[in-house]
This record gives sequence, C-alpha cells and structure tokens, in this order.
Amino acid sequence: MKPKVAFFDFASCEGCQLTVINLEDEILDILSKVDIVNFREAISERGEDYDVAFIEGSITREHDRERLEDIRRKAKIVVALGACAATGGLNALKNLKPISWIRERVYGRDAGYYETLEKAYPIDKFVKVDYYVWGCPIDKKEFMEVFKSILLGKKPQIPDYPLCVECRLKENVCVFEKGLTCLGPITRAGCGAICPQNGNSCEGCRGFIENPEVNAEKQILEKYGKSVDEILTDLNIFNAYREDELK
Repeated sequence: MKPKVAFFDFASCEGCQLTVINLEDEILDILSKVDIVNFREAISERGEDYDVAFIEGSITREHDRERLEDIRRKAKIVVALGACAATGGLNALKNLKPISWIRERVYGRDAGYYETLEKAYPIDKFVKVDYYVWGCPIDKKEFMEVFKSILLGKKPQIPDYPLCVECRLKENVCVFEKGLTCLGPITRAGCGAICPQNGNSCEGCRGFIENPEVNAEKQILEKYGKSVDEILTDLNIFNAYREDELK
C-alpha cells in the first residue's frame, strides 16, 4: 500500500504548501507514490489516518498545541515545513513585545475575543520533529530531497554548514564588502545563496546551523566596523525565538 501523507497548517501564510503545489511535473511523481489524504490547499477530503505529516506554521494558541500533539500521535513521521514551523518564523516577532501590547495592536477593541499564547513557537517546542524543510518559502528541490528520502527510508541530506560556503562556491562578492550586514556565517546553507547572489544580505530564513559560530559572526562584524545590534533587526525577522544565542 502507498504511504498516506497529510499536510497541515498553523499560523502561517501557507506559502510553503503553495510551493509544493507549484512543483508542476514533480507533483505527478509524488501522486504516483503516495496517497495524499489531507491537504487543505489542494483537496477537499479530510483523512485522519496518515503515515507522514508535513506541518507548516508556528504555534500561537493553546488549541494549536493540542491539535499538533494529536497529529504527532497519529503520524509515524513529522516534517516541519518552512521557517514558521522550524524556527517560529515571522510570527515569533510577537515574542519581543508584551502580550498586552500585541493584543491591543493586532486586535484593538476585539482583543478580548481572541485566544493567543504569550509567544509564538516552532513546532518542536511541543512535539518531536523527525525532519525539517527550511526556508521562507521552502526550496522545491529540498522538499523533493526530503520527500524522496522518507519514501526510501533514508535520512535526507540537508546542509549543516554556513551559507558562506555556498557564496564562496558561487564566487560572490561578500555583501559585507558592499557595506551591508549578513547572517550568512551562522545561517544554514541550502538555498544556493539566492539573496547574496542577487546583491542582498542573508536574513537567516533557513535558521541557524546546528552549532552556530557566533564568535565568527562577531569577528566579521568587528572587521567591518559593525556591531551585533546592527544585525538584530535582520536576525529577528526569522529567528526571534533564538535571538539569545547570538548574545
């Protein structure tokens, strides 16, 4: 029997699921090898029996946590799909402000009607995650690497080295040389250094590598006359949940 696969979403824009839908030719290959039983962006059916759960979005409500734990109990394999699920993503910006300020700012006079946790969390705060597909949005090729590896019973080969490696391989001029700041020294590679390749700094949407070389980042900042405070805005875009690790 084909493995049963389900896609779920929590607090997110659902762009990572749209990336999966936009796989075009590859989606036919996926459909020939699995049964998709739950995927709100693509089908109306709702199956409660599944082997693999791809989860997009961060956890921002108590109800989300309970639903996430129920998904984990049913699934043999759980995959965090994209930055919000893997690192807390953009939603974790709320962690930097008092929850009372967030309620008033977002909901205004209706704040009392909405349930929200004080922080936004990546899904591995509450359940075991077997694999991750990083990025905002995810990379199509990396999704297929993870997907195919799961079907073959193999561990996906996801980079755990800094983005700077990819920049050097592409012979990019370091954006620090252009007067910008960059999170490349501590950010997980795998995107092909797409932002520096196009003249922009890396904002860390793929999260930190497993053991980020914080001192290396600080040394580079010092070399170019910049401070940690100057990169906190970029860092917090996708990694507010782990901000303390850079201090």
